Amino acid sequence: MTRITAEVPAETASLVEELARSRGITGAEFVADAVRRVAEHEAEFRAFVQEGVDAADRGDVVPHADVMIELDEMIARHRARCA
Repeated sequence: MTRITAEVPAETASLVEELARSRGITGAEFVADAVRRVAEHEAEFRAFVQEGVDAADRGDVVPHADVMIELDEMIARHRARCA
């Protein structure tokens, strides 16, 4: 394990402690879980963006006009269902 130290506003610390108590864990456990979840989400987002960058680098893209045509068709179908 590695210790990370960060300063947070008193209101945030109080909220962390309150939420941790409601889950039956310590504030440190709550923060460790929150940091892990955010870090995993950020890593997943970074990988998602990189997939797009790699696809664009390969030229594997859909022209804007084609996307707009498809979106217009989707909107028209939705409006027809809602009418």
